Amino acid sequence: MDDDANFSAPFAFPAPESSGLSRRSFLGHALAGGVAAGTAYLGLTKDLYAQASGPIYIGNHCELTGGFSSWGYWHDKAAKAAVKLVNDGGGIAGRKVELLTEDTESNPAVGARKLRALIERGGANFVVGSVHSGVMLASIPVATELKTIYFSAGEATEATGSKGTRYSFRTGTDTYGLAAAGAPWAFENLGKTWTVISPDYAWGHSHYQEHKAVIEKLGGKVYPPIFVPLDAKDLVPYLAKIAPDTEVLFSVFFGAQSVAFYTQAKTMGLEKTMRMYSICGTMEAIAPADLQGAGEGVYLVENFPRMLKYKNDAFHKQHNEIMEIDDVDAREKTSTRVMAKSHAWQSWENVFALKEAIEKSGWKTKKDDILVIEALEGLEMPNSLSHPQGAKLLRREDHSGIIDCYISHVVDNKLEVKKKVTRDELGKLMPPRIDLSKMPA
Repeated sequence: MDDDANFSAPFAFPAPESSGLSRRSFLGHALAGGVAAGTAYLGLTKDLYAQASGPIYIGNHCELTGGFSSWGYWHDKAAKAAVKLVNDGGGIAGRKVELLTEDTESNPAVGARKLRALIERGGANFVVGSVHSGVMLASIPVATELKTIYFSAGEATEATGSKGTRYSFRTGTDTYGLAAAGAPWAFENLGKTWTVISPDYAWGHSHYQEHKAVIEKLGGKVYPPIFVPLDAKDLVPYLAKIAPDTEVLFSVFFGAQSVAFYTQAKTMGLEKTMRMYSICGTMEAIAPADLQGAGEGVYLVENFPRMLKYKNDAFHKQHNEIMEIDDVDAREKTSTRVMAKSHAWQSWENVFALKEAIEKSGWKTKKDDILVIEALEGLEMPNSLSHPQGAKLLRREDHSGIIDCYISHVVDNKLEVKKKVTRDELGKLMPPRIDLSKMPA
């Protein structure tokens, strides 16, 4: 069991009795957005859990090893940071939170087995889940069988679509949302003839299907996809298959394969004849400068702007400070790692979404889970330290996060935002296609 994050909160201010708020309620007020970020009182007091009737166990189902480990490190760090903040503020409904972590190893079969262990042996009451789409889709049936709320962080739309259940939720975007947010703008501004190149697995297939639907509806042309084996290092044979009249090359890679894609595409001079367009995952946990110019000129959709200046508020700034990252590249100040910033915020915010739903519903034990589900369905989350990515809606029908998105352009090795797509705009562009709230629990 991993009770607390291994870092110290960077604030030590006098107790705010003069404001009329108790120690515990003051931090709660700050997390909800009612107090300037720099004034939050985060000191632990010995009576925080006086009303506790045993800890609440939150499972942390993340990729600590394997292909997605560069992202999983940040999901783990964000979940630990959020649990520490919650416990410093008095826990959830006066009960201490304990974080139980299992490594999915970036493997669907292993991930599903580890989730079962997390719930059955570890006793996880709720789970903040995997960012690996294959693991996520293999895990939702397990969580549903065990009647346990599972927050996905991957992007395959099926998790809150055709393979979703009453127990599956996602505060971030999916392939449906990213296509809705960015593809119309890219069609109008970058080109109308597209080729999609991606890894041969659930995430890439889902992006191809969703983007193809949008581009063809707008009157564009999408060539058959080029799917690359996950273990391929030499991408030149696949890049050579790109149709020469392609105007927009839409890529979906991650980690080392992203680096290989950008560097090899640059060597072939593809950016001279077509526009390079992608989603945040392709440059996630990678600073543009680290690509040594290979990422220059790329357009992509971010879920959370890499640069502080494009969402310059106290909550974003404080989130960066707690996560120990800089305000330009999101690079960790104690290492060379770059935060998986467009995804890892979900592991932080999902802890707080659970806190809000548990307290709103009056949850005490497993038999009350349906009350938490009902509280999550349609939950409004204001911009705050609890929700530093911004204000959002957890839509009732499909359990999808409706959030602000940002279309960014790599210019001089920095991700400069060109257009903000507001949550209201996004919601209109992606109407619900399923109603999970009518499914049995």
